[in-house]
Amino acid sequence: MHSLAHDTDVRVMNVRVDETRLEVDLMDGRTIAVPLAWYPRLANATADQRSHWELAGGGYGIHWPMIDEDLSTEGLLRGARAPQ
Repeated sequence: MHSLAHDTDVRVMNVRVDETRLEVDLMDGRTIAVPLAWYPRLANATADQRSHWELAGGGYGIHWPMIDEDLSTEGLLRGARAPQ
């Protein structure tokens, strides 16, 4: 019997941030891309601050220690913006 459910692994593999966009590559091969404007701390950070990220929450989150910002893959997949 075949299942329609696919194996998903929403842990973070890689993160890229430029002046307009946050891109997160997941272990299952998907990439999440969102406007950087959704996350003001990241948008207002320097390129150096944005480039220093680390895995959090067993790989299901991203932490930027220089600006104390945390995002989860669950929130990114839901399209959750930073609270205003």
